This record gives sequence, C-alpha cells and structure tokens, in this order.
Amino acid sequence: MHKVKKAIIMAAGFGSRLQPLTLTTPKPLIKVNGVRMIESVITGLEVNGITEIYIVVGYLKEKFLFLKEKYSNITLIENPYYDMANNISSLYVARDVLNDDLIILDGDQIIENQEILQRNFCQSGYLCSYAKKTDEWLLTLDNDNQVIECKRDGGFAGWRLYSISYWTKDDALRLRTQLIEEFIQNKVTDVYWDDIAMFLHPKDYNLCGIKIKETDLKEIDTYLELTKEDNHYEMKVSEYE
Repeated sequence: MHKVKKAIIMAAGFGSRLQPLTLTTPKPLIKVNGVRMIESVITGLEVNGITEIYIVVGYLKEKFLFLKEKYSNITLIENPYYDMANNISSLYVARDVLNDDLIILDGDQIIENQEILQRNFCQSGYLCSYAKKTDEWLLTLDNDNQVIECKRDGGFAGWRLYSISYWTKDDALRLRTQLIEEFIQNKVTDVYWDDIAMFLHPKDYNLCGIKIKETDLKEIDTYLELTKEDNHYEMKVSEYE
C-alpha cells in the first residue's frame, strides 16, 4: 500500500472554451454554486490528509496569489511555457516534485465525492467511470482492473479516464526522467503529460483503472455546461453573445 505525500494541481491553461469568462478569470477560479473549482479540489485533498499541495500556474498567474495567503500549505509553480506548449510543460516545470508517492489532478473540476481523493493506493493509475459512449480518453481494463489499452478519441463500452491519477515514487521518478527526455531533448511540446505513460512509453508502466461513479466529480468544459450546473450564469448569456 502506498500513501500520497504530495499533490500537483494543473492550473496553467487558457480555458478557451469558457471564454469570455476566462478572459479575466482563470478557469480553475470560476465559481460554481459559490465555490471556486480549484478550491473544491484543494478541500477534497485536505479532507483526505493530503496537505503538501503544488499548483502549476501560467495564464493570469497573479490571480492565484490569494491562495497562498488562504492556504498555508500551497506552493505555486510558474509555467513560462503555458502559451506555447501543451500541459506536458506544466508537469515538466513541476518535475522536482516527482520524487515521492503522489497524486496529479486538474484544478478545473468539481469534486462531488471527496472520498475519491483517498490518500492510500495500491499502484499507479487513473480514476475512471464506466461509459457506454464517450469522446474522452477511454480505457480498456482486464478483470484485475489493469489498463490494457487507452483510446484517445473515446469509443463505446469502456472506462472514461479522468484527470486524476496516482503515482508511486518509482513511477514518479520515471515520469520525471522521461519528461526531461521528451520535452527538452526531443522537443515534444504538443501533447498532454499523460501521453508519456499512455502512448510514448506504455511498456514502462503498469497502470490500473481506479473505478468511481460518474457522479463523483464534474468536469465543466463549455459555457452551456456551466449554465446547466449553475443557473445564475444563464442571466449573463446575453452579455456574451
């Protein structure tokens, strides 16, 4: 059994699909029913005893400074590549944190069930829920919940992958080495950091699917999805048309 020592929260991106809200507010800081998405994540981590938290920022980075005052256990890491590379760059700038059992997750989601951020875990893997059909990354699992395949473009009757993953110390160190190799030496900048274990070096990892319910968390990617979750935004739709 492994125990999470650190958390890395990804929060450097533009959130372009939620423009124009994100023209002035980074997506993770948007409030949904009165709670900032990233604070939903932070609270979920803290409830589970995960208190060493690193947040990778880039776009409108100054907007996140208040979190350091509100939470004494948070360290901000600046990603200077956020506007010229995909989020492989965000994990690269946080590479020094990849030296222990840890959890990596996005800051622009709403944690509905805090139990899914449990501190103890058995092996490296991703949270996932069963999907009859999805356009998101889709895992095929064997009877022991080991990852057999990941389909980038989704599909039918599989396990939809979420942006919450656990990594043992050995795998975290391996990720760090391969991040340097891919991002710096091979100049791979246009992929997600998850591509390293899923597609670029899959034979180097034994990943599992950590099954949760679809209702345990919510990911909001569009303005329409935001208005469905928090109807006070419906009143502002006309302002943005």
